[in-house]
Amino acid sequence: MNDVLQQLDQILAQRRQADPASSYVASLHHKGLNKILEKVGEEATEVILAAKDAAGEGSDGGREALVGEVADLWFHTLVMLSHLDCDAAAVLACLQQRLGLSGLEEKNARSEPAGGH
Repeated sequence: MNDVLQQLDQILAQRRQADPASSYVASLHHKGLNKILEKVGEEATEVILAAKDAAGEGSDGGREALVGEVADLWFHTLVMLSHLDCDAAAVLACLQQRLGLSGLEEKNARSEPAGGH
């Protein structure tokens, strides 16, 4: 797993138990899943807006803003996973399984009923 993601998983696990007054992550966990999901939604919206701006600007500044917003989204998604006792390794394992599989094939496989028919 990517070292940065592994380090973030460890930090998020530690901060989950921290004093909410001393840690932003702990404060999110303390407020509960709905607050965390709200932050994920806010960040997703900001990514969309930054992507539209980056496409319109055609400059590195727009791309830098987009990258920053995606980092915020990924971070808050990792907080969500941590809150649900999951981590980035599980997501990376899922992506690893999908490597080499056509996106259309993968989507169709998820759409099939449990019996495969």
